[in-house]
Amino acid sequence: MTEFTTLAPVEHGFATRIQALEEQALSDRAVRSYATRGRLRAEDECGIRTPFQRDRDRIVHSKPFRRLKGKTQVFIDPIGDHYRTRMTHTLETTGIARVVARSLQLNEDLVEAIGLGHDMGDTPFGQAGEEGLDAALKEHFGGSYRHNEQSHRIAERLNLTHEVRDGILTHTGDREPETLEGKIVRIVDRVAYINHDIDDAIRFGILEEGDLPRAELDVLGQRGSQRIDTLVHDLIETSARDGDIVQSERIGTAMHALRAFMFERVYLGPGTHSEHERARATVRRIFDTLVRQGKGADEITKFIAGMTDRYALQYAASL
Repeated sequence: MTEFTTLAPVEHGFATRIQALEEQALSDRAVRSYATRGRLRAEDECGIRTPFQRDRDRIVHSKPFRRLKGKTQVFIDPIGDHYRTRMTHTLETTGIARVVARSLQLNEDLVEAIGLGHDMGDTPFGQAGEEGLDAALKEHFGGSYRHNEQSHRIAERLNLTHEVRDGILTHTGDREPETLEGKIVRIVDRVAYINHDIDDAIRFGILEEGDLPRAELDVLGQRGSQRIDTLVHDLIETSARDGDIVQSERIGTAMHALRAFMFERVYLGPGTHSEHERARATVRRIFDTLVRQGKGADEITKFIAGMTDRYALQYAASL
């Protein structure tokens, strides 16, 4: 039986032990926890957590993270206990991403921090809320809104490490992540939301099993769990072979086709049109009220992006 001793504080030599373990266990291409490019504002590091573990804890204990439980993925404040929220999506993405990182001997703590923080800047009402806020900012201030950029602003306020901030900023959009760990989250984010949103769309009644494209399901799997399993195994094996975070052409093509189907039938489809119109109208009503009150673009963006679905609906109704 292992016994603990109190001859020296646990903090004594902690960083040295972690560095030795990482040199033994991690790939040459993995980011080392104590090789981070640092934070925006200098601070003393924790003696019993690596910088990336500390970032993870800051995210989990933050208000933007807690509000994710009140922001739905596709449907506005749905009645039912089993619809995904941004919180459950975030946890599912992070769990899958850690499996990939462990298999490829990359830094799990970095992947976990990026995964937990990647959607902190999401608006209420998902994609429709983001579109509504973006359109209003363009019209009134000549600006724009992207949830990854807002997540990055929150990461800056939390003074997270450079690698975590970069992974959060680049999990979507044109820029590629600087690290392999960031690239994992970028791909796994799509793996998670495509398959889980199919499940929610069927539960909501705007899709039936028979509507799903047969060709892509023949490649990826008939059930959601099978598709995720196929996508994860392919990502791990292809990445290990190619030395980068990539999917095979066959599996990647099938996933992108399934994603395009979801945009056509669900995200931008007729079944959610009324929901999205309600979302955009709600965001616009709040936005216009704040403009009349003399609020600036940054203040309005921060306020609306921080709202949960239910709070946004209540606030708009109170106007």
